[in-house]
Amino acid sequence: MTGGVGPQLPASSLRKMLLPLALAQFICSFAGSNMNVMINDISHDLHTDVQGVQVCITLFLLVMAALMIPCGKLTDRLGRKRCFTIGLIIYGIGAVLSAVSPGLGVLILGNSIFEGVGTALLIPPVYILTTMMFGDIKSRARAFGVISGMGGIGAAAGPLIGGAITTAISWRAAFVFQALMIVVIVVLSRNVVDPVPADPSRPFDTVGAVLSAVGLVVLVGGIMAADQNLVLMAVLLVAGALILAGFFAWIRRREHEGKEALLSTGLFRNRTSNLALVTQNVQWAVLLGTSFVVSAYLQVVRKYDAIQTGVIFTAATVGILLSSLAAGPLARKFQQRTLILAGFVVTIVGIIVLLALVKGHPGAWYFAPGLFLIGTGVGVMLTPSVNVVQSAFPENLQGEISGLSRSISNLGSSVGTAIAGTILVAGLADPKRSYGIAMIVLAFIGLIGLGATVLLPAAEAAPGPGVPATAAEHTPD
Repeated sequence: MTGGVGPQLPASSLRKMLLPLALAQFICSFAGSNMNVMINDISHDLHTDVQGVQVCITLFLLVMAALMIPCGKLTDRLGRKRCFTIGLIIYGIGAVLSAVSPGLGVLILGNSIFEGVGTALLIPPVYILTTMMFGDIKSRARAFGVISGMGGIGAAAGPLIGGAITTAISWRAAFVFQALMIVVIVVLSRNVVDPVPADPSRPFDTVGAVLSAVGLVVLVGGIMAADQNLVLMAVLLVAGALILAGFFAWIRRREHEGKEALLSTGLFRNRTSNLALVTQNVQWAVLLGTSFVVSAYLQVVRKYDAIQTGVIFTAATVGILLSSLAAGPLARKFQQRTLILAGFVVTIVGIIVLLALVKGHPGAWYFAPGLFLIGTGVGVMLTPSVNVVQSAFPENLQGEISGLSRSISNLGSSVGTAIAGTILVAGLADPKRSYGIAMIVLAFIGLIGLGATVLLPAAEAAPGPGVPATAAEHTPD
C-alpha cells in the first residue's frame, strides 16, 4: 500500500493533527464513566433511582455501539473530517441539553441519544485518520498509544473529575465542562486534514445499518431486563441474536449480488483480528463494569459523596496513565500479544485483590491497590489490541474495521455496565453480596479475554482470506 499522508507531513504537523483526535477520545470515554459518581445527586435532583441512572449510562454506551458500524461506513461517503466535525457538534448539543435537563427523559435525550450519536460519528474518524497519517507500525503504535491512553484516562478519570465538579458546583456543571471541551476540540481540529477525498457516490447499506443497530439494542436490552422479568430477558436475547443472524445473512447476500454491504464478510476471516476484537470487547466491559459497580457501592451502601467516590478512583487513573505513558517503550520491547496477555493477568489479579481487601477491611483506601492493578492492566493492553485490529487491514477497509472495532469496544462497555449493574441493582437488599457477585462475574469475563489472547499467534499473522497481503505489512495506502 502506498501514498499515506504520514510520510508526507512533518512530525510537528502530525502532532497538531493528533491532539484533537486524542482529546475527542478522552471526552467520549469521560462521558461513559463520569456519571457513575453522580448517582445520588442525579437521583435526588431528577426524582429517579439507581436503576434510572444505570439505564441512562447504558443507553449512552449502547447507542454508540449500535451506530458505530454505520457511522464508520459513512466516513467514506461524507469524508472523515466532516463526520468528525458533525459528530462534535451533535455531541455538544447533547451536553448542553443534559446540563439543563429538568427530568430523566431529557437527560436520556441529551446524554444517551445526542451524545451517543455524536460519539458514534466522531470516533471512527479518529482511528481511520490515525491509521492513514502514521505509515509505519512503530509510529502508529505510538499514536494509538496516545489515543487509547487518553481514552483509558478519560474512562478512569471520569469519576474523579466528575466527582470534583459535582461536589464543587453541580452535576450539571460536568456537562458544561464537556460542552466547553467540545468547543476546544472544534478549534484545534482545524489542523486536521482528510487524506482521502470523500466519495458521495459510494452506496450505503441502509437495511444492514438498521438490522445491526436494532439487533445490538435488543440484545443488550435483554441483559438489562434480567432483574425484572426472566421471560422478557430470554425473548429479547433470542430476538437480538436472530436479528443479528439476519444481518449477517443480509450482508452475505449483498456481497454475492456484487453490491456493497455495510460490512465486508472478509473482516471476519482474519483470525488474528477476530481474537483481538474479543480482547477489546472484554477490556472495556471490565473497566466500565468495575467503574459502575464500585461507584454505586460506594455511594449507595457507604454513602460517599461524588468527590469521595472520585478520589478513590484516582488509583485506577494513575495505573492507566503510567501504563499508557509506557506504551511506546513497551511496544518496542515486547510483542503485542505478550502485552495483551500481561494486561489481562494484571487486571484479573486486580479484581481478586479488590475483592479480598474490601471484604476484610471497611476503610476506603483498601479499594486503591485493586483499582490500581485494574487500571494498569487495562492500560497495558488497550494500545496493542487496537493496533492489532487496525493494522490488519488495508486503507480501503479502514472505515469498516474502525466502525466494527469501536462498536465492539463500546458494546463491551454497555454489556459490562448492563451485566454488573443489573446484578448490583437486583441485589440491593443484600448489597455486599451483590457487589461481590458482580465483581466475580467481571473477573470471569476477564478470563474470556485472557483465553482469546492465548489463542492469538505469537508473531504477526498473515491476512485471512479476502484480505490483501499488504494488510499484514501494516503500511497504509
